[in-house]
Amino acid sequence: MGDSLKRLLQRLIRRIPTQMLKLTLEKWGRLTKAQQQSMDFTQPKWVLTERLLGICEENEWTVKHITELEMIYVMDNPNQGMWNAFQLIDPEDDFQSVELMKFKEQFKYHLGELVKHVSVKMKKHTDEAVWIRIAWGDSFSRPNHLKPTYVVHQLQAPYVYVTSLTLKQKPLLSQALILATRYQALKDANLSGRNLTAIRDLLMRQYQQVFPTRYPSPLAEKNETVSNTHIEREQAMFAANRHRMSCEAFGDGTLPQLQSVVYKLETKFRDHTNKTMSEREEPFRCVVKFASTNILESLRHCASSGIVSTPVTPLLSSIPLKGKNYFVITDNGPGPSSQKRQPQS
Repeated sequence: MGDSLKRLLQRLIRRIPTQMLKLTLEKWGRLTKAQQQSMDFTQPKWVLTERLLGICEENEWTVKHITELEMIYVMDNPNQGMWNAFQLIDPEDDFQSVELMKFKEQFKYHLGELVKHVSVKMKKHTDEAVWIRIAWGDSFSRPNHLKPTYVVHQLQAPYVYVTSLTLKQKPLLSQALILATRYQALKDANLSGRNLTAIRDLLMRQYQQVFPTRYPSPLAEKNETVSNTHIEREQAMFAANRHRMSCEAFGDGTLPQLQSVVYKLETKFRDHTNKTMSEREEPFRCVVKFASTNILESLRHCASSGIVSTPVTPLLSSIPLKGKNYFVITDNGPGPSSQKRQPQS
């Protein structure tokens, strides 16, 4: 067994939790019945790893077999890395949805033309999505299977989800996808997160839709001295209004689980006490990031509980409406609305 194959298997087994290892190996189906029975999953992970290394040498497994095992684990547990969403745009005039076999053939061919040494493995998921594992090499080195890129694409939808992609690899993947799907461009959807299902649901609108009112009215606050019963009734009314407005912005069902939202500010600095900054021609730039285990749920709770004002600002409600969690905020051009700042696409 080569050192590279040994490291690949060792690294993969370390990634798979012990309680999931048995089921993953069964799905893989490469172990004989006797070999399965020889595996004691109550033993420490290092003992199991040594046993699998021995079976690997005994069965003469190759990199192809180990990457197959890795794909099974990653497809069953996709929320292990940061996923970035992209959108295919401008389909060709005679565009028709590409068949799976033709897509596989075209993608492998075009990527192989762009990269001398590259390894591509594809597998169709039960939800009809095509999962692609890419191990990148270059003109001088063989494919690095320890740092693969994963790509998920549903052929009937113009969206692609990618994890572990470098800036150098991005244009290569983009061109291969464009040629294989018969679109003309691939653009960043400005949506990312660790939960693949969440970002897919946002883009595909596969969750309870948000239906904001056209003319939301701000909440009226009163400071009248009234009896406790009236105070409770009024507070209940305010709470109900806040809840309604938060639901208008984010919906009232289960929300896709995003971990963050980022606002990149490129605006003029306005402060009459600081002329040095205010008179600068260059815009003031900074980045604001909100993070949570479920940022949409957190924002909805903040609105309904009164932590943030209602109606919910478009800066927040744009997340589910536009299916994005990365925004660039700039000053509008001259005109009546020049003082307003809105998230840009």
